Amino acid sequence: MENPGNARHYLTAREAGLVSCTTCGKLHPAGAKTCLRCGANLASRDAQSLQKVWAWWIAGVIAFIPANTYPMLKTATLGSQSESTLLGGIVELLHHGSLGIAGIVFFASIVIPASKFLAIAYLALGIGRPHRSSAHLRHQVYEVVEFVGRWSMIDVFVVAILTALVQLGAAASIHPGIAAVSFALSVAFTMLSAQSFDARLIWDADKDQAK
Repeated sequence: MENPGNARHYLTAREAGLVSCTTCGKLHPAGAKTCLRCGANLASRDAQSLQKVWAWWIAGVIAFIPANTYPMLKTATLGSQSESTLLGGIVELLHHGSLGIAGIVFFASIVIPASKFLAIAYLALGIGRPHRSSAHLRHQVYEVVEFVGRWSMIDVFVVAILTALVQLGAAASIHPGIAAVSFALSVAFTMLSAQSFDARLIWDADKDQAK
């Protein structure tokens, strides 16, 4: 329904006297402590949600720095050894004319992680502050962040495949560098940050600002 100011009003479970299980989605009367379907603990809101979000977010940013500055791959060929960072590998692919692969690696290793950091910060900062965008739009941003998280490990998969396939004894060998571990940790931390965000806080903030 709409109010006189033409702002759309959404009825939340809390306003309806209900609490939703964040594990299976079953609704229960307010005050219930345990989900009748899956046995998970019930809470109307996670009071420590934002603290968890920022803690994992900061850890992800810290891990993302060595992921882009240290070697992702160490290649040894006939006695010579070379190291390649993420950006260095992208430049090498461009020099060899592999524009499509270079674009995929750049998008998966630079654009997606940076976008996730910005999106999570955008959502967390929007709680408790005046916000022009609608709660529905912010929920869509949250869903996108969760959806793309599963594709953020593509660089780690590529390194693992190369390490497994290109092992030619004395002729050549490829080993993952410290950046591979850092990148995997950064992705894991940002996924935990997104999962720690209690999306119900978006509706609460939207209603508080509408008062």
